[in-house]
Amino acid sequence: MASLVVHATLWLALGPLLVTFLSSIHAQESVMQTLTMRLTRQVAVAPHSPNFHRLSEDQDWESSRVAVIVCDVWDSHHCLQAVRRVHELAPRIDSFVASMRERGATIIHAPSDCMAFYTEHPARLRAQRVAVSSDLPADIQRWCDRIPIEADVPYPVDQSDGGEDDDPIEHAQWQAALTAMGRNPKTPWVRQTPDIAIDEQHDFVSDSGTEIWNILSDRKIEHVLLCGVHTNMCVLGRPFGLRQLRAHGKHAVLVRDLTDTMYNPARWPYVNHFSGTDAVIDYIERTVCETVTSDPILGGHAFQFKEDHRPHWVVWMAEDEYGTDKTLTEWSTIHLARDFRVSWVHGDPNDRARNPGLEVLDQADGLIVSVRRHPLPPEDMQRVRAFVNSGRPVLGIRTASHAFQVREGIADPGLVEWPEWDHDVFGGHYTNHHRDDLLTNVERLAGATHPLLGTLGKSQSKTNSLYTSRASLYRVRPLREGAHILWQGSVLDEPSEPVAWTFVREDSGRSFCTSLGHASDFDHHAFRALLLNAAHWLTGSEQRVSEIDIQSQLQAHVRGLGKQR
Repeated sequence: MASLVVHATLWLALGPLLVTFLSSIHAQESVMQTLTMRLTRQVAVAPHSPNFHRLSEDQDWESSRVAVIVCDVWDSHHCLQAVRRVHELAPRIDSFVASMRERGATIIHAPSDCMAFYTEHPARLRAQRVAVSSDLPADIQRWCDRIPIEADVPYPVDQSDGGEDDDPIEHAQWQAALTAMGRNPKTPWVRQTPDIAIDEQHDFVSDSGTEIWNILSDRKIEHVLLCGVHTNMCVLGRPFGLRQLRAHGKHAVLVRDLTDTMYNPARWPYVNHFSGTDAVIDYIERTVCETVTSDPILGGHAFQFKEDHRPHWVVWMAEDEYGTDKTLTEWSTIHLARDFRVSWVHGDPNDRARNPGLEVLDQADGLIVSVRRHPLPPEDMQRVRAFVNSGRPVLGIRTASHAFQVREGIADPGLVEWPEWDHDVFGGHYTNHHRDDLLTNVERLAGATHPLLGTLGKSQSKTNSLYTSRASLYRVRPLREGAHILWQGSVLDEPSEPVAWTFVREDSGRSFCTSLGHASDFDHHAFRALLLNAAHWLTGSEQRVSEIDIQSQLQAHVRGLGKQR
């Protein structure tokens, strides 16, 4: 009996220690996992260039050195549309957090202004008990509007109205409903949404820059993943946000598919709400930090909001004759991004064989090509061929007719040409061009009918002439059977040539090609409208714009840009 008492006494004394020891062994097993994350950043194509390569690389992280901060995913909001998007987004964040926790990462829930709700919560008490770090930054409790690297970079969206994108009637009804619930309509949040679980045994709850810094230091965190809302406000600016962490030397990373913005499409740059989010993410990748997506952890595809119906265009520019790296980038930013998701790929000016970021083509719905005589590495050519063979649409600008073929001789070793590209994809027959000093009269083909034309050129009462182009006129006749000519061009004493046409490929994919694309062509509203209407038609949209619509969009862009600066 005495021995039993001794054993029992020893168990009571040592049992908790044994449990702790076994738990620590289990924890060590979980935290030794390696996470392979694909980090994306953007770097200037050349010094002082406004264009960027989007580069991705895989990194292996030890899970125990990773923290996830869930920023301001509140239970309510003054913007009803924001509430709806959070309800859709929160379950995905919950899955991401649960999976990261299971792998041994530290999870910090940071619903700002809501600590009163969590006064006795174990996760809140745990955050308060962490020892003060020896390297605590003096300003870690402050909101951060900018860090030095952002100083000369224009902010990508106008959020001066708070970013609410509600229908006015719905918004008024929502405000009344919040009041009826006893919530302050301006700040109705009281807690984190219950759709994201907080583990009482392991997680932390805090909205304090000091406490969160202490947690990161105490746990020797090397990588901090931020998800939540709203990217252009709290995720960037909070004391525990991307800017402060980056400014003080932490490797902060945005989980770009687990976020949303407060952006109103009625404000500059007047694009789709989700295109506004993309613009903010581009800005972050260029100035603040890298980004990742949740699918390497959760599998499948990156998260996308159900209301995000935008077809995805890749705009590929690799020519040094006509400056489309400027004109086409501007056109797609102002016009195309209003209704489409847009990614830009630029050829490397120092290495004609490189097109950094071209892998985005694998996820795209359409390809806009402004490439001139660029044979490709085999893997890139295989990617382009696979895209075309899938039946997805292709829009060609000027030199796209001879995109992947050298003028004379053969391509450099290790590079691949596609001599039949013009014939196969556009139904074209480029052979050369007329003299550069001849102006080209551009006109709508008499009797031309096509859904993408809309009312373009209809404002001229006595002539089909649209404008005079400084672009040398390409010799492209004869086009393949099935090519549908929309516009033609003519120079003095020479037969006219097609300058814009559609073509349905043998794979049933739609193509549009124009031999226009000189910088001066973008000065004309009709040309800008033609490209935009082509993008809509190629993706099956019935939307069409006129010259007047283009003029209005340009004027609004200039006004909005002036206010931003």
